[in-house]
Amino acid sequence: MLETIVSNAVPSSEMLLAIVKAQTEIAKLGLDLGGVMNFVTERVQQLTGADGAVVELAEGDEMVYRASSGLAATLLGLRLKRHGSLSGLCVETGDILRCEDSETDPRVDREACRRVGLRSMVVTPLRHMDTTVGVLKVVGTTVNAFSADDIRALELMSELIAAAMFHASRHETSELYLLATRDSLTGLPNRALFYDRLRQAIQLAQRSSGTLGILNLDLNDLKPINDRYGHRAGDAAIREAAVRMNRTARRSDTVARVGGDEFAVILPGISSKADAEGLGMRIVEQVRGPFEFEGRALDLDISVGAAVLPDDGVEMTTLIDRADQAMYEAKRIRKEGRAERVFAEG
Repeated sequence: MLETIVSNAVPSSEMLLAIVKAQTEIAKLGLDLGGVMNFVTERVQQLTGADGAVVELAEGDEMVYRASSGLAATLLGLRLKRHGSLSGLCVETGDILRCEDSETDPRVDREACRRVGLRSMVVTPLRHMDTTVGVLKVVGTTVNAFSADDIRALELMSELIAAAMFHASRHETSELYLLATRDSLTGLPNRALFYDRLRQAIQLAQRSSGTLGILNLDLNDLKPINDRYGHRAGDAAIREAAVRMNRTARRSDTVARVGGDEFAVILPGISSKADAEGLGMRIVEQVRGPFEFEGRALDLDISVGAAVLPDDGVEMTTLIDRADQAMYEAKRIRKEGRAERVFAEG
């Protein structure tokens, strides 16, 4: 059953308190629209007891997962056709919509629902400058999982994203897209855009029987910098590392900041695992160069791991896991080497 929802539910005091707290957290994020969307998906999932939550933005004739949590967390960057989907219909009508059972609802993308593992959902429109530009969606693995209170919570949280959109970008929707897909500190692609481009790069490599490399990188010893010199110094270290990574990568590569001190690089057409590892080590050498912040010399260091399609796998999650494992092994070797040096000096 497909419903258009008119929410008249009065929010509970607990929900209102949660919304106020969310507003405070969003204010701290400033113009980081991608960060706001990630925060809201996680918070609305908690408020509604959903199995997952998604922000989908309408881009051309597609709906793109730009933030996701819970059940949908691994689907970041997923692209679905607007036509034939509940999210696309929500964008078209501007109404809050509910699907009680995806197996019997004739107007949802049933295969996409099965891929995600959802059975019921509610979607609410995200409006920017009087235009519906996307949706905030909660999903459940059971039939008719959401109540009127849940729908009201979803509606209120969507308004927080809408407010962030307004303050972050008051002019063009293209500017809105950049703010939603770029890391506010470094200007690099964020986690959402990284996953989007990685999905597309994997599909292209598989169609052409080509190769593709991934690098996962993690800054070492950032916490001591923050503790000793403050977060301004830590932010400066992250920005400088980002500049050096981007400068060292090839023009065809995508360098992204995917977490606090975590980065990743997509290497299309890399010829071998050895070449991917070689580029990774060149990035490491560049990041480790001398760096000063406000007259203080700071030590920049980074660990890297590589994975290559098809040698290390053909699925996105497999490749990311393999690169992660290699990166953590590099961290382990680095720590052991330090311990050995300290022991020898002692």
